[in-house]
Amino acid sequence: MKIFVLLPRIPWPLVKGDKLRAFNQIKQLAKNNEVVLCALNTDKKINKEEAFKALQPYCISVTFIDISKISILINLAGAFLKGLPIQCGYFYNKKAHKKIHNLIEKHKPDMLFGQLLRVAEYIRHEKTPKTIDYQDVFSMGMKRRHDIAPFFLKPIFNMEYKRLRRYERDIFDDFDIKTIISIPDRIHIDHPKKDDILIVPNGVDHEYYTPRECEKKYDIVFTGNMSYAPNVNAVEYLANDILPLVWKKLPDVKMYIAGATPDPRVKKVASDKIIISGWIDDMRDAYAQSRIFIAPMRIGTGLQNKLLEAMSMRLPCITTTLANNSLNAEENKDILVGNNEQELAQHIITLLTNKDKADTIAQNGYDFVRRVYDWREATKIMELEMRNVELGVRS
Repeated sequence: MKIFVLLPRIPWPLVKGDKLRAFNQIKQLAKNNEVVLCALNTDKKINKEEAFKALQPYCISVTFIDISKISILINLAGAFLKGLPIQCGYFYNKKAHKKIHNLIEKHKPDMLFGQLLRVAEYIRHEKTPKTIDYQDVFSMGMKRRHDIAPFFLKPIFNMEYKRLRRYERDIFDDFDIKTIISIPDRIHIDHPKKDDILIVPNGVDHEYYTPRECEKKYDIVFTGNMSYAPNVNAVEYLANDILPLVWKKLPDVKMYIAGATPDPRVKKVASDKIIISGWIDDMRDAYAQSRIFIAPMRIGTGLQNKLLEAMSMRLPCITTTLANNSLNAEENKDILVGNNEQELAQHIITLLTNKDKADTIAQNGYDFVRRVYDWREATKIMELEMRNVELGVRS
């Protein structure tokens, strides 16, 4: 089967969740199929030559389509007037649309696969069978951001929430196959046939993220793209609300914030007890040098790759119900879950002072993630449905 993959961003380097998901799905799909990749690019700083080298082994064709900042501003205005979400307007461009259509005509794929609703406008009316990966529910992520936003930003977030919710529903029937990362995300798609959406979870490369013994420089670690709003919010929550409670009992505890492009609000919390890394060549070092991992997520949706990676490296992990709803790990066995600063601080103190408890949570989490989360098995779910559509058979 020949699959035309359309992405809103070049999936390299693997610094964001959508890039990680896309790269690993392409890698798995390429084992039994021909993959034609087309990725939009709004980032002038990205090394396209390096990205091409990373992707070319898995694709019979790789095309990057640049979208300029001026074009983005024009398209955002157009989206606003048409009632489309900002998420769509930012990534849509008429010239790019024509190029994408021509590529589809040239390669004649058996299946179109679009990642995220950001690219839906490009392919929703193509005649070729189509798959859309909602990944997670953008509308709910926007609603959660609205709930904690300053009053003067609430109208903007509310407008985008309503537009996203409507758009998630409107594109549903345009695609033969719909996928999403978890059942809790699927519940929030506003469509009567939402149960038809396939659950395709993320995985983790267990051969890469494997336990490693080394000196522990830090007590706690939190990782991710540090310009991403839910991660910025989590860092501020840690620095301002959680860690002060921990320091009352354990004053020497050190926190490591590891990830690319730290937002000014992240940099602001840096101190002798909170170390901000910026870009790291190998994120495994951050995990291996730390005693426990925490992801105190309060906004955002979807499955947290950072939790999968930390568990695969056998770190005892702490998170919130919001993040664990998608992960579905067993509380107090595979992971510790807290929903306010007091609970999260106490979990940190427990794991740092009770080695037996920390070791048990770490081992259970490790066993859980290796048993449940695997890129090969996850991608097979989608690939099988694609083949059924190609053959005219629906599961």
